[in-house]
Formats: sequence, structure tokens, C-alpha cells
Amino acid sequence: GVAFSLIAAWISLCLSASVSYCSRLSQCVKLGGSELPALHSDGDVVIGGFFPLHYVVTDAFFFFFLVTQSQKSISFDHIAIAFRWMMTMVFAVEEINHNSSLLPGVKLGYHIIDCCDHIPTGLQALFSLLRHSKTVDKSSTCLYYSPVSYFSTCTCLTDKHLYPSFLRTVPSDLFQVRGLVKLVTFLGWFWVGTIGTMDDYSLYGIQAFSNQFGRQGGCVAFHLTIPTSPTMAEIQEMTDTLESSTARVVVVFATEGKLLNLFSELAQRNVTGIQWIASEAWVTSSRLASPQFLDILQGTLGFTFPGVSIPGLKEFLLNVRPSPKPGMEFFNMFWEEHFGCNFHYNSGSEDLRNTDSSYSDVSQVRISYNVYKAVYAVAHALHTFLNCDSNHQDMLICKENFHNVYTHIVTFCVPKGSTECTKCPEYFWSDKEKVKCVAGEEEFLSFYDTMGIILVALTLLGFLLTTIITIVFHSFRFTPIVKANNSEISFLLLLSLKLCFLCSLVFIGQPSWWTCRLRQAAFGISFVLCLSCLLVKTIVVLLAFRTNVPGSRGRKLFGTSQQRILIICATAPQICLCSGWVLGAPPFPFRNPNYQIVVECKEPWPPGFYLVLGYIGLLAFVCLLLAFFGRKLPDTFNEAKFISFSMLIFWAVWISFIPAYVSSPGKFSVAVEIFAILASSFGLLLCIFVPKCYIILLHPERNIKKGMTGKYPR
Repeated sequence: GVAFSLIAAWISLCLSASVSYCSRLSQCVKLGGSELPALHSDGDVVIGGFFPLHYVVTDAFFFFFLVTQSQKSISFDHIAIAFRWMMTMVFAVEEINHNSSLLPGVKLGYHIIDCCDHIPTGLQALFSLLRHSKTVDKSSTCLYYSPVSYFSTCTCLTDKHLYPSFLRTVPSDLFQVRGLVKLVTFLGWFWVGTIGTMDDYSLYGIQAFSNQFGRQGGCVAFHLTIPTSPTMAEIQEMTDTLESSTARVVVVFATEGKLLNLFSELAQRNVTGIQWIASEAWVTSSRLASPQFLDILQGTLGFTFPGVSIPGLKEFLLNVRPSPKPGMEFFNMFWEEHFGCNFHYNSGSEDLRNTDSSYSDVSQVRISYNVYKAVYAVAHALHTFLNCDSNHQDMLICKENFHNVYTHIVTFCVPKGSTECTKCPEYFWSDKEKVKCVAGEEEFLSFYDTMGIILVALTLLGFLLTTIITIVFHSFRFTPIVKANNSEISFLLLLSLKLCFLCSLVFIGQPSWWTCRLRQAAFGISFVLCLSCLLVKTIVVLLAFRTNVPGSRGRKLFGTSQQRILIICATAPQICLCSGWVLGAPPFPFRNPNYQIVVECKEPWPPGFYLVLGYIGLLAFVCLLLAFFGRKLPDTFNEAKFISFSMLIFWAVWISFIPAYVSSPGKFSVAVEIFAILASSFGLLLCIFVPKCYIILLHPERNIKKGMTGKYPR
């Protein structure tokens, strides 16, 4: 069969900074000339792993082949926690290989290298891993690189533009920072210091903490940065700052290996009374929990990962034995450190079961559990990949989340297919997983939307109210208040108001060929007809009082025929404008993808709408001006005053409409226009006709000729 090679580079704590370090190099070069020792096992699929088995204590560029010759610059982790992490990876690989349901017929292998908690060494380990994959997998048809980290919490790695394929089984520091900020503020500590190192884990963590802490009202008293290889003078200077500062709460984002020198100096000076807030990288450190640091670090607070007990892991760890065979260097170094012996002079017959150490304490493992989940994440991804339909266009769609043996759901903070983005066709959108294109949902102001239902209800209410007023006026058409000021114009005005209310219905629902042409034309002509009637009414009111002046011929020159002609002449320009607009450059239905997929009426000639609106505004201004001049005419029922009120409402509505219409997206712009139509129509109806209906229905004694001229006693 076809052999697959999967290098899942486990960029751990030591490599979280080296990722960005490498990205800044203009050219990657080989560091050193020797192949690094590694623990490896062949398989159809090889998983690469990095673990900080050693901690660097100098700044020299050293290499792994020196470890067996001299340990002056490297000290083996005597607690062997990282060795347990490494063995957990081996345990998980072997467990999967014995699982008949997961990856049947595929054998997993591993290639594990020590990254030494040191960026240059980690880079060399990475290049060694890549060279190994190219050497042993020349026959492979494809090679996959997919980093999955068990300990890299740095927020910098969340950026999918820089690290599109990076995944991790540990939460980002964003969650830890939120918890730390809530912790210190809850306890009332708003004056704290911070300590970090030169790597991205610390830099991003401290920056996020400082920003969120500042927004909660906290202040950072000082910030100390531990150099990569600090001198004794630098350590002493930092200790002086801690001793002299008034801030007695210190938040530390660093790994345990970088803190040893500083805490040793603090312990030597017996600097106590500091409340330490620890990041997860050192809060559970057994090395720092030793009696040497008890006085200065007791009471330390921090967050860590949940722990579990992995079945079978303890027995597997206790079966470790040293061996003189090639490739067993890590086992031999661990054995020598753990038992304090020299493997070349001892038989290696010691038994781990007779010792009690953190290595074999697996009752509540944390990082080891993240390693365990990471191996299974790779296995499940590969299993799903291999079982995908080979004809499927996008194999990434087949990748799924999984349940582990504890029924925990393991999910990954990443859009599938983000490494190769393909733009969806027009009017199509990517689905929630960002793996395929689906037809976009059309959006418009529907009759079934809550907003649409409300607007329809208001429209019908306005139409019904206008109809009732029309019936009242028709029933009392021979009374003075209806006959005054030309009852024919009043009925025409009521008819135009009905049209104004009804035209709003054309704006609701999915735009079509005929509604797009009809809506603005119906709106423009209806309102111009309404305003033309008001203009004639206003002129009649003004001329009615000038007839009392001797020699005035105004009333005779502006009779019924002239009033009709003025209405026609005032409405005709709008009819011509709307007809030319609809025939020459008609609006048409358009699916706008800028805001979801909004179905709207496209205006090929935008000036047409503003000309229609402008002409309505011109007539409204003339009506307001003339009505304002006649607002104080001596009359018991001065219609000019009510026309002035109606025009003020009209102007207020439409002046507010313009900015709201321009700034509203999608269907909301249609709703804004409908609201303006209804508000101005209600304003005209209530100001012009409700006062007359009030007199007609509730004060019929005033509905006489004397009552209209002001001669009726009040």
C-alpha cells in the first residue's frame, strides 16, 4: 500500500517562541553538523515530538551530541516530568497501534527529539526532524506537516494568518489571563508588579494581562524581564527592585527553568512577604516546590490544567529500563539522573517500583494528558482522512472533532480549510465550518417579519382611520365646517392620504419587477397630490379673509375651477418626472451581497429619487410658508394654523429620514422609508381632519356658519 508520513511537530513550551523566531529569519541555516540523538520507532505514519528533557543554563550554541560527553551547560530534569511527557507519547502511540477500531492496518511510529527548552536548540531539533523525514520517506507519495502542541499556550499562535495549520490541545493564554485578572481584582489587588522572559509566551501573556488589568482599574507598578542568559548582576538588580517596591503582589509569566536563578537569589536574601501569582507554566512545578523555595513561594496562586488518571500509564512508565543499544540515550540519561548512578559502571538492575517520585505519580496528570490527547487528535484526523470519499473535492471537510476515552469532546479555536481559501461564487456563502459554499439566504422586509407585521398594521390603521373620517365627512357634507373651504378638496385630500398609506404596502415583501417600478412613483405622486390639496386650501384661507377688504377680487379670481387647475398643475410635474424615471431608467430587483444577500430595488439613476423627494419638499415648504402667514387670522376655526402644524411634522419627519435612510443597511433602509411615509401621513391626517371631526361629532352646536366666522359666542 501507499505509505504516508505525517510529521506532527509538537511545538511545545520550548518552541512556542521559536516559531516566531524562525519566521523572522531571512534565511534558515543548519545549526551544527551532527545528527541529534532521538527516540524513534518506524511506522507507516511517523509522528514527530519535541520535549524539553534538559534545561539550558548558558547562552552557548551547543548540541545534543555533547550531552553524553559533558553536562556543564545542560542539566537533566531530575524530576523527569518532561521524560514522563515523552513516555506518554510513546504509550499513546502503542495504545493506538493495539486498537483495532482506530487506524486499522496502519502502524504509527514516532521520532522524538529533545528541544532543551532553548530556541536555537529547538530549531536545530526541528531541522533534524525534517531531514529525518526526507531521508526515511523517499518512497512516500505525500508528506504532511501539521503542528499540534500540548503545552504552547502563547496567544501569538492563535493568529491563523501566521500559523494556519497550528493546533493545540491546551487552551490559549487568553483564557488564563482573564482568570488571573479576575483573581487579583476579586482579591482587591490593584497595585501589582509583573515579571516575564524574552520569549513570546511571556511577552504576549504580560501584554494581555496588563491591558485587561488596566481596563479593570489596576496599575502595574513595575515590569521585570529576565534575559535569556542573565548575569549575576542582572539577577541582583531584579532582586533589588522586588525588595524595594511597594507592590507586594507579583504576576509571573515564565517557565520554571527561567525562574531558578531569580528565586535562588530571593531565597538567599530571604525576601518574603510577596504574594506570587503564577502562570500555568510554573504554578505546579515540583522543582520550585522544594524546601529551598518554601519560605518565599508559599501561598502562590495560579491556574493550571485539569488533571486526569490515564489507565495503564503507570504500569507502562514503571517498565522503563536502560539499555546499551543505540537510540536508548534518553532512557540511560533518565536512569542515571533518577538513581544517581553511572550506567556504564552499574548494571541497570534498579527497579522504579521501589522508588517514589513525581515521574511515577500519574494520579492526576495534566500536561501528560495534553500529550495523550494530541496523539489521539493526530490519529483521529488521519483515520477520518483515510476513510474519506476519494472523490470528494475538499478532503478537509472530512476532518471531525472526536471523543476520547474519557468521553471528553476534543475540539479545535480554527476554520477548516483556512490554509487554502477559495472564494465562494456570487450569492453563495461559506458554511459555519468554513469548508463549503452554500446558497445564501435572501433577506428582505417580509410581511411575516415582526417589523413587517408592525408596519402593515400601522398602514391598515391609517387607511381605516382615513376611511372613517371620509364617512364622517360624507355624512355631514352639508354642514358648514365641511362645506367651508371647498369640500371637494377635502375629499380629494382624504383620497390622497389613503393612497399615501397604501403605497407603503408596495415597499413590503420581496421586490419584483412591478413593485420596484411602482413604489417610488406611487409614493411621489400620492404625496404631491396631498400637498397640492393643502396648498390650495392654504391659499383659499388667505384669500377668504382678504375678501373682507373693500375692492378685493381675490375670491372671485380663485374659484373652484382655478383650484382644480392649480392642483393639476402642481401634480403634473411630479407625474412627468416619475413617468420619465420609470420609463427611462426603471428601478429593478437586485440581490445585494454586501449585507448578507439583500433583495432590494436597484436605482440605476439615483438622482431620480432625490428629484422626486426634492419636489415634495418644495411644495411642503410653500405650504408651510403660506400657512405660517395665515396662522393668526381672526377666526374661531383657523385651518391655516392646523396646516402649519401638519407641515412642521412633515418637515421634521423627512429631514430626519435622509440621514437615517443613508446609514441604514439592507432591509432597514426600506423600513425607514415606510416609517417616514406613515409618520408624515398620520401627521397630516391628525392635524387637518381630527379637529374638524371633534367639532362635528362632539360639538355640533359650533358647526354653524356663525361658528366658522368667529361670531358664535364662546
